[in-house]
Amino acid sequence: MPMSDAAMERKVDQLDNDVQAIYEMIASIDGTLRRHHNRLDEISAQLMGVNERLDGHDQRFDAVDKRFDAVDKRFDAVDKRFDAVDARFDAVDARFDAVDARFDAVDARFDAVDAKLDRVLEQLARD
Repeated sequence: MPMSDAAMERKVDQLDNDVQAIYEMIASIDGTLRRHHNRLDEISAQLMGVNERLDGHDQRFDAVDKRFDAVDKRFDAVDKRFDAVDARFDAVDARFDAVDARFDAVDARFDAVDAKLDRVLEQLARD
């Protein structure tokens, strides 16, 4: 059945309205995409700023790390010196222990002589 002119006009108007609605939707989507693109550009610029700041912090941390390495080396050298001094003190301590043992032996001999003198004095007092 052929369409009448009025029906065909209505159909063309409806299709024209549909096409117009599609163009409006496309324009709306295009606007949204442009806003998203602009916002992503802003976020990208902010991230680049953050990355630059982080690079600065990273460089500062590297410098601090190098300083700690230098301090650590100095502490290692001091630790070695203390180990050497400690070894020397151990040797001196051993020598003092030997002297102490000798003094103990001399003290024991003096005690023996003292005991003998006490007996001699007792003997002389009786006589």
